[in-house]
Amino acid sequence: MSREDLDTLFEAPPIAEQERMVEAILFATSEPLKATALAARLPHGCDVMHALASLQKRYQGRGVHLLRSGDEWAFRTAADLSFLMQKETVETRKLSRAAIETLAIIAYHQPVTRAEIEEIRGVSVSRGTIDLLMELEWIRLGRRRQTPGRPVTFTTTQAFLAHFGLETARDLPDLKELRAAGLLDNRPLPGTPDEREPVENDTDDMFE
Repeated sequence: MSREDLDTLFEAPPIAEQERMVEAILFATSEPLKATALAARLPHGCDVMHALASLQKRYQGRGVHLLRSGDEWAFRTAADLSFLMQKETVETRKLSRAAIETLAIIAYHQPVTRAEIEEIRGVSVSRGTIDLLMELEWIRLGRRRQTPGRPVTFTTTQAFLAHFGLETARDLPDLKELRAAGLLDNRPLPGTPDEREPVENDTDDMFE
């Protein structure tokens, strides 16, 4: 077989066809997929990132969006239409202030050790708070610090990014945006420029 025949045999399909293939795979899977996983299913020579970017642009303003969280991609219902998916009223419980503070410190200072979290908050962090955030799969253990005792660090997870609709941790909103969205009250969070008084204890219930 000649070189020309080989090139023809392994020639990638047109980008429009690549988009259709990626679209079909993502619609058929229940879990987000990495670009490498998509590439493994496509014909040789396909430009997966180009296809994903084109699809993402094409679905802007539609009922579903192609969202990227970290290095994973998935179709999700448009945020403003999520109410259509609800069949019944679900009672939601808010995280306690202690849990919110701990999660915020990890998100904005990661990787961070437990001692560093406690130094920022000015109070010890209860085991229950860490366990809760781990159970929600919003934080995970990171690399150990190369310091005496080699303490573990905490970082946010892919599930955290997906839950809050973030592509990367760099997309985290600032405090003003959080308060404007009603996600935080006007009391300052420890470790931030507008901190005024330290928190005295960590005896809040994990949920309010």
